[in-house]
Amino acid sequence: MRLKELWRVKAFVEALQSLADPTRLRIVRLLADSRKELCVCELVDALESPQYNVSRHLRVLRQAGLVTERKEGRWVYYGLSPGPDRFRSILVSAIQSIPESTLAKDRKELAGRLKIREGGKCLKGILKSRLNPALGR
Repeated sequence: MRLKELWRVKAFVEALQSLADPTRLRIVRLLADSRKELCVCELVDALESPQYNVSRHLRVLRQAGLVTERKEGRWVYYGLSPGPDRFRSILVSAIQSIPESTLAKDRKELAGRLKIREGGKCLKGILKSRLNPALGR
């Protein structure tokens, strides 16, 4: 196998390995369903998982080429990687075929969180007090 084909196979393997975690599947599903960039804060509140965990999972997905990162001031937004990559499209479609009932709570939490955006942007930070030490318990 030539070097170019080996590199391509490695990229496929990395993408599949990056999805071998329930939290990362949930993140990709939320990004796919929302069809917009989501702030780390919004994902933390929706997934009810500490910021360092969500950021670590997003880093894995970014390194695998599945998500993009964009900084805007102090906020960091993530979205699904754009492009006509058929393999990535198939992966996202497969994730979207996970039964709705499995991820209904995540989607409900995210919907509530997106309602408080100001001008289409996250400006509030992490709102769940147990996940944000600055808010106290």
